[in-house]
Amino acid sequence: MAVTETSTPVLIVGGGPVGLTARALLARWGVPALLVERHAELSHFPRSRLVNVRSMEIYRRLGLADRITARAFAPEYGRVRFRDTLHGRDFATAAMAGVRAPVPESPVTGVVTSQDRLEPTLLGAADAPVRFGAEVVGLTEEPDGVVALLDGRGQGAASRVRARYVLAADGANSTVRQLLGIGTTGPGALGGFTTVVFDADLGRWCARQPAGVYFTAHGSFAPLYPEGGWAWFGPTPEDAAHADWSGIVTRALGPGAGVRAEVVRVQHWVMNAFVADRFRHGRTLLAGDAAHAVPIIGGLGMNAGLADVHNLCWKLAGVLHGWAGPGLLETYGTERLPVARATLRQAVANARLLGRVQSRRREQLGSGAADSDAVETPWSERYFAQLGLVLGVTYRSTAVLPDPDPATAPETDTGTDDPPNPRPDTGRGDTGAPEAGTRTYAVADPETDSGTDGAADPEAGTGTDGSAEAEAGSGTDYVPTAEPGRRMPHLWLAPGRSTLDTCGEWFTLLTPDPAGWTRRPGAPWPLRVERLPGEHARRWGLGPRGALLVRPDGHIGARWPERPAGAAGLRHALAAITGSRAARP
Repeated sequence: MAVTETSTPVLIVGGGPVGLTARALLARWGVPALLVERHAELSHFPRSRLVNVRSMEIYRRLGLADRITARAFAPEYGRVRFRDTLHGRDFATAAMAGVRAPVPESPVTGVVTSQDRLEPTLLGAADAPVRFGAEVVGLTEEPDGVVALLDGRGQGAASRVRARYVLAADGANSTVRQLLGIGTTGPGALGGFTTVVFDADLGRWCARQPAGVYFTAHGSFAPLYPEGGWAWFGPTPEDAAHADWSGIVTRALGPGAGVRAEVVRVQHWVMNAFVADRFRHGRTLLAGDAAHAVPIIGGLGMNAGLADVHNLCWKLAGVLHGWAGPGLLETYGTERLPVARATLRQAVANARLLGRVQSRRREQLGSGAADSDAVETPWSERYFAQLGLVLGVTYRSTAVLPDPDPATAPETDTGTDDPPNPRPDTGRGDTGAPEAGTRTYAVADPETDSGTDGAADPEAGTGTDGSAEAEAGSGTDYVPTAEPGRRMPHLWLAPGRSTLDTCGEWFTLLTPDPAGWTRRPGAPWPLRVERLPGEHARRWGLGPRGALLVRPDGHIGARWPERPAGAAGLRHALAAITGSRAARP
């Protein structure tokens, strides 16, 4: 039988939240894509539980934030609680920053919701084709694309897909990553765990003291949906095949609970902790768990994957539409790989913080002081110290132009056609690296930390690609700044309209002097000019004719305290950021 063959500009492998979000982003850019998923349908398991504030900013831009929020838990569920059993009282609790209540640094609030509630919303966000029950079993790189061989997994004959690029978001056990021979670095498998979805009347526990997750000494409990349903997860016992899951969960509820768990489904899984050694192999790029699998404590994993494709999809669109050079794709790994390493360190530190709380509780129980003493959580009210990492990432690459040195910067524009330090389209990687946060969050190195309370050395070494590791330090605060490479700070431009709302399928120039910047920079870049109120401009270090050039992913690509004297400064910046040599019109 002949093998059928189709073609697409982008082949997305993996139908989880990361792959589905990439599909929606590419659709907004007008880039046709085909998504293939080896399973026959979307997952019925809750899996990821938290959509953080940065991810909700992405979904706000896609017009999905209200729909996601409508199916999620109320904000008061944005809290974790620690108990000896679910039936017991809290001995510690902490709010999830940016979820339990709004934060002034963002126009949105994160939500607690189950992955199986999120995915249908994402699936409906684009009309691009999706092929379920199709697994990639082979990849062949060609000069102008990639040929993927698909196995119909019993639902049809094998087929081939020719794609200009492949975006692999096929999970921690990524077939694509293995086919490409890309190694991983990190602790690896941290152990086997089991999730039990069950029904029980537990409303009296969450009605007065709601939480997104309840950590107990006998496993963790999470309400699944506002209308009901629960999940328990804990270490997988040795004889899992014969385990009495209803009895295990019922006992974890606690003596006197008077409730028996009715098991709906059971899933065994492995908690992984690693980062891929590289995020790109030719025309194939890794994202999400395929690129970095991190412990679940703190809800960083899925959200890091969403940030991956938010960074990547505008770059793919630029290359495919012709206004960016192929070398722009090299900045994806340069910018995201060190962030993934910092995220892994933070997630491992989160797991240790959790273990520390439980250890202190065991000490109290052993000393007989459990009834009178509370356990002080080591992260206070900043849930696992994640705002600095979520909102404070700084990208360093050739897709970001650093502020000019006042001592060496020319006073006037040269007027030449060549952009400063143009990036050749050779496919070579950049040597710059991002910084995660502003020395504002505590992390621990999963490979070198001895398990002490100290944070990892912020100056500890470099990555395997020669780039500096993401910066880390102590504390938890996110400090907004308009430094190039940082996420553009949120400020209100009008009621209901944030500076972040000016971003989209284009570059945005924010300036107090739109008339002075209205000359088109020359084809082919998509660009919009937006007025920035003077008080906001002064806060960001801009004069009355200065400007910020914001990339489509909301990160600042260039900053001018004052408008350049010549007419070519903006065009040069766009050409340098995108690796393009657009001719003067």
